[in-house]
Amino acid sequence: MKILYIGPRAGTAEHRIGAFERLGHHVTVVDPDHAFPRNKLLDFWNFHTGVLGLSWLFKHHILSHVKGSTFDFVFVDHGEELGSSTIIALKKIAKTVVNYNQDNPYVSRDGRRWRLFLQALPYYDLIATHRLSSAEAARRAGARRVLQVREAADEVVHRPIDLTEEDRARFSHPVAFVGTWFPERGPFMLRLIERGVPLRIYGARWQKAPEYDKLEPYIVLGNLEGDDYVKAVRGASIALGLLSKGNEDLHTTRSFEIPAIGTLFCAERTSDHLEMYQDGEEAVFFDGPDECADHCLALLANPKRIKEIAEAGLQRVRRNGDFNEGLLTRIVEAAART
Repeated sequence: MKILYIGPRAGTAEHRIGAFERLGHHVTVVDPDHAFPRNKLLDFWNFHTGVLGLSWLFKHHILSHVKGSTFDFVFVDHGEELGSSTIIALKKIAKTVVNYNQDNPYVSRDGRRWRLFLQALPYYDLIATHRLSSAEAARRAGARRVLQVREAADEVVHRPIDLTEEDRARFSHPVAFVGTWFPERGPFMLRLIERGVPLRIYGARWQKAPEYDKLEPYIVLGNLEGDDYVKAVRGASIALGLLSKGNEDLHTTRSFEIPAIGTLFCAERTSDHLEMYQDGEEAVFFDGPDECADHCLALLANPKRIKEIAEAGLQRVRRNGDFNEGLLTRIVEAAART
């Protein structure tokens, strides 16, 4: 198929682009973020107003890059910059236009960020989302067709790599969390530290935490991507999975990436996680920081058990098939039935 992929060549979007190419599709990528030079002020404006007054620039950027081309399939990754007129224009050059959104445009956490997305929602042929609450909200908002899917790890990126001595010096740690700061995460991490959990935190925005003075010795600031992310997870004996409360998540990409990398997955107990893994055998789940601390401390005293659960989790995620190629094939096949 000829696929137009509207999204960044970065993060998990880059993984999905690679998966489409591995599946044999011809992929043309247009990144809306390249519509004009960016700076912090513009980024702030775009996020908080939903690109108010600038949507025409994104539309012009996308259409000018594909002028004279036609496609079998348009895959819009997130799509907060694309209003209804852009989707209508895309439907003139493609048989099907699909949106895949890992965020939650239907809750108030991000203010007006998703203004254009919600306006364009009824014009998509298919909306794919990974949470039940978002699927229901999309239907209420006028989506023509909604597909609920799981998120995914990547077949190529997320694997049990061997660490060099240099990698081990940088990334080896008993317990690690890789993720951005959210308000509920500061108190959680502080409680783990108070309980004596040997913790390392990698991620952005942690300096905003009210608890930062106490957390700072345990934090490596900045996003980790690509092999650095994989090495940080692989270098941990136990890797934590926390959810975004504001997004109403019941699982995230970490739910698959961590087991696929071969590290023990210790995460919040949810209906999704309990469906994916056997608690205590293929992953370890908790209902709060104290139960998390109990699990971590007990497991660290039993390294053999850590290896057993990590290996069982790796085999389970592979059996479940929660990887990008399967996810994207399901979306393409569902869109073909619209």
